[in-house]
Amino acid sequence: MKTKPKLSFWQIWNMSFGFLGIQFGFALQNSNVSRIFETLGADIDDIPILWIAAPVTGLLIQPIIGHLSDNTWGKLGRRRPFFLIGAILASIALFIMPNSPTLWIAAGMLWIMDASINVSMEPFRAFVGDMLPAEQRTRGFAMQSFFIGTGAVVASALPWMMTNWFGVPNTAPEGEIPLSVRLSFYIGATVFIGAVLVTVFKTKEYSPDELKEFEEDTGNVQIIDVEEDTKLAISKSTKIGIIFSIIGLILTAIFTQIHVEKEVYILSFGLIAFGLLELQSAFIQKRGNSSGFTSVFNDLNSMPITMKQLAVVQFFSWFALFAMWIYTTSAVTAHVYGTSDATSELYNTGADWVGVLFGVYNGFAAVFAFLLIYLAKISSRKMTHAISLVVGGISLISIFYITDPNMLIIPFVGVGLAWASILAMPYAMLTGSLPSNKMGVYMGIFNFFIVIPQILAASILGFLVKRFFAEEAIYALVLGGISMFIAAISVYFVKDDN
Repeated sequence: MKTKPKLSFWQIWNMSFGFLGIQFGFALQNSNVSRIFETLGADIDDIPILWIAAPVTGLLIQPIIGHLSDNTWGKLGRRRPFFLIGAILASIALFIMPNSPTLWIAAGMLWIMDASINVSMEPFRAFVGDMLPAEQRTRGFAMQSFFIGTGAVVASALPWMMTNWFGVPNTAPEGEIPLSVRLSFYIGATVFIGAVLVTVFKTKEYSPDELKEFEEDTGNVQIIDVEEDTKLAISKSTKIGIIFSIIGLILTAIFTQIHVEKEVYILSFGLIAFGLLELQSAFIQKRGNSSGFTSVFNDLNSMPITMKQLAVVQFFSWFALFAMWIYTTSAVTAHVYGTSDATSELYNTGADWVGVLFGVYNGFAAVFAFLLIYLAKISSRKMTHAISLVVGGISLISIFYITDPNMLIIPFVGVGLAWASILAMPYAMLTGSLPSNKMGVYMGIFNFFIVIPQILAASILGFLVKRFFAEEAIYALVLGGISMFIAAISVYFVKDDN
């Protein structure tokens, strides 16, 4: 059995470079979509439900793409065809998004854009597991964090740069997207496709035969073999399906009695839908059939223990991040700048400054990415991640106490440390527990625990802000900080095997 050879710095650089473009797309989406929605007439408590497209798309797309890429081999290799297809579609969507004439067209374009970005992004996580030996995987994910931060720092600040450096107007008539935002999306589309092309043509993948020759230590991973243990797989899917369906029905009944907003039903309906899908998987296998659909659910139900523990960490980490992405623009413009009028110059100045702040946290994430390698080496990946999350939680809560826009830079430096760690450490801990022939599908399933908290945030944050926070978005950021503290505590219980 052979072991994977170590790759040089520039080989790791080239295989990660596509993330520069991917993050251009995500950063433009995260820092500008709420602004676009408000410009097109969305109320503040409607914004989370409009954002629901992004996490739902990831929930559906990533495990499918992971499964397909695990079982694909062509002229471009195993993962690279998906990098390229997603980049082409996402670049087209980035050109169209800022030209949306109505709110619902913008919401639809967010769905398409996010699906396309996910097609490109998901195989990049598995790519590190494919290409790097265990001792280089922390470095590989840190390199991805570097490009994520570098791409996002520029993309997030693009509207501000357009206005302050090049004199492009950042205001427009009511219902129109400012020219500074539109030009930023056009630049992002160009960078996206260009960066992915570098990875596609500068990286050579190992063939399936070569991957089989490499010796991989998968620890104590227990993987369900559907052919040998179909009864166990059916039993698990049936039990899980019944439990989730019942919980979903009970919550729906409760929500009906207390008359919650319509978006809160996403939570209960989502639980019911998941339960029914589990039951459908069991039904298909009872009939003696199997497919990619049943394979994904069997793998989900038989996750390695490290993956289950990291799922809790990811849940609370990404709930905090999604609260930040949804509500920072509204929180800063209202709490710091004192306006909620999306047509005013003051509001747009604040919204531009949010883009700069998002650039700050991403820029520092790029710097901290390499610091994390050193910290993990002298302590541990668990300790490094826990400290980073605590700093992130303190930073989000501290925004409540800040009234000077310039002082907001300080907490977003702290958010940058948490962001760098979230992008690297969980994946570095995860890959050592996964079988190499299922790296793609498990990375896709791991995305569930990024997407589910986002769906939860999209379904309940609007309700909480309206009912309990007097429509003051700043409290959503405070709630996000508390969630990061819980994530930090959860890291202690993770079993980190290299």
